[in-house]
Amino acid sequence: MAKIKSKELKTKDKSVDFILVVTVLIMLSLGIVMVLSASSPSALAENGKSYTYVATQGFSAVLGLILMTIISKIDYRIYKKFWKIAYIVTILLLLAVLIPGIKGDSHGAVRWIDLGFISFQPSEIAKIALVVFYAAYLTNVRDKIGKFWEGFLAPILLLAPVLLILVFVQSHLSASVLIVLIVAIMMIMAGSKLRYFITFGSIGAIRWRRSTLYTCKIF
Repeated sequence: MAKIKSKELKTKDKSVDFILVVTVLIMLSLGIVMVLSASSPSALAENGKSYTYVATQGFSAVLGLILMTIISKIDYRIYKKFWKIAYIVTILLLLAVLIPGIKGDSHGAVRWIDLGFISFQPSEIAKIALVVFYAAYLTNVRDKIGKFWEGFLAPILLLAPVLLILVFVQSHLSASVLIVLIVAIMMIMAGSKLRYFITFGSIGAIRWRRSTLYTCKIF
């Protein structure tokens, strides 16, 4: 009986989530089509070829799929061992855009790290690292997830340094909003009280409304 259960668990571990895979492929395909539509005229004007930018995007997509396949074979429980490191690395990478020689800026926004042979936005790595961090944190406090401190305030305070760096150092509001949504969804799915989000969200909305009205009166 024990052997049968063991085989069933192994089978489940090796099974593929086809819905997730198909969803990723559809979104990836739509992204490539949108890049082709948006970049084709400029690529033709600059390089004489319409597919310059979409070719790069396609190569990145294939590379991403290969990495996705490799990473999916790794036991997700291994990631939990590095959850604290993931948070520290996130903070350091986001601040690394200030280092002279490797920082890349565009139109006043400092969001890139340029190593010469490769350039990337540390916020993209931060999204993955924070998922690992919060998955482990919320698992560790699952018995207290309904409480105000462990299940709501502490996770928000841990997120605050990341948001401050993204907004005031990188001027990267879109990444900030996306990360807030990801963390909020993870917290709610883990069992955090929805009323905390509604209460503090309402207070924030009221304060923002009042500050906006006050600014309008000044000008």
